[in-house]
Amino acid sequence: MHAVRALRVLLRLRDFRSLLAARLLSQAADGVYQVALATYVVFSPEKQASPAAIASAMAILLLPYSLLGPFTGVLLDRWRRRQVLLYGNLLRTLLAMATAALIVSKVPDWLFYASALSVTAVNRFVLAGLSAALPRVVDGEQQLVMANSLAPTAGTLAATAGGGLAFAIRLIGPDVDAFVVLLASAFYFLSALTALRMTPQLLGPDPTQLQPHLGEALLSTVRGLAAGLRHLAQRRVPARALAAMTLIRFCYGALTVMVLMLCRYAWSATESEGLALLGIAVVVSGAGFFAAAVVTPWAVERLTPFGWIACCAFGCAVLVPALGLFFTPGPMLAAAFVLGLGTQGTKISTDTVVQSWVDDAFRGRIFALYDVLFNVAFVGAAAVAALMLPPDGRSAALLGMVTVIYGLVAAAMARFRRS
Repeated sequence: MHAVRALRVLLRLRDFRSLLAARLLSQAADGVYQVALATYVVFSPEKQASPAAIASAMAILLLPYSLLGPFTGVLLDRWRRRQVLLYGNLLRTLLAMATAALIVSKVPDWLFYASALSVTAVNRFVLAGLSAALPRVVDGEQQLVMANSLAPTAGTLAATAGGGLAFAIRLIGPDVDAFVVLLASAFYFLSALTALRMTPQLLGPDPTQLQPHLGEALLSTVRGLAAGLRHLAQRRVPARALAAMTLIRFCYGALTVMVLMLCRYAWSATESEGLALLGIAVVVSGAGFFAAAVVTPWAVERLTPFGWIACCAFGCAVLVPALGLFFTPGPMLAAAFVLGLGTQGTKISTDTVVQSWVDDAFRGRIFALYDVLFNVAFVGAAAVAALMLPPDGRSAALLGMVTVIYGLVAAAMARFRRS
């Protein structure tokens, strides 16, 4: 009941509703776009996907601009975040339309990846801006915890719903990939229109803390990045939370590649059957994300953020190998739910810790660094999975590795909570 009352209070805040709507539409578009790319790369009949091919695609789409993430953070601490949401989504609308045109034209893979990479680049600004802006539309730490439970999780569910819609359309046949990408561009455009409901100065940052000229801001990028890292180094609490989230994300990425390969080869005889199974896995994992949104505010209040992170990691350490070692769809789908709950519970807790312990003038930089860690961990996990996974995706060694990592995170967070 307390969570329901707190949620009602949040939804009465007009600016919070506007920011939430912009997030939901933007991340729904991300879900549609990412599934369109994944199905085009992995499940097209003319392509023979392997763990190495999947890892390469993830690296191409995520790694280059993830490494530039801190530089986007320096700009986010100088640009109006509302304008970033508006123009960023408008630009993604145009770039997604270009990607659809390339799919229809049957261009070489490198040109297709270049277009997709451009959409991913703008995404770095939008997601970091959404997280950095959240404290500007709520009042007090208690509301911030609830907002961190609702907004990112609702965004993840919107991405899951968008991905589910893309899966459903893709089951019609392999020739609808371009249409699915155009649907993503429409969602990006709606998100841009939603950002217009907020005033340009609402989401910050504080103009008195900005450097007056963009040229000076760009020249000071390296200094700003160093200042952000020093700011984080002086605050052991958010640094520990970010380290835990990075390791949890690594485990999630490795297991994602495993499930992709199981759906593609071990559990299905045709591409459409594998695509349907992958869609079910995404929905089940999304249910775990939703469960985390419901449980996390209550758990954080009683256990502290680090206590809850320890519980999430411990639950994954116990249940993922117990369910996953069967390598059959039923138990593995149950493991997907556990992973969704544990990963999102950790993320909500980490978001709250970072927002509460990092000064507003540095939030853009820290969340951009957060974004880098988030994506580099996923790409690194895909690379490790490519080395460990057999063609059909069954690997007890990979499950053992992630189990050990989950256990270490649980022990470290429990110890840090006590100290």
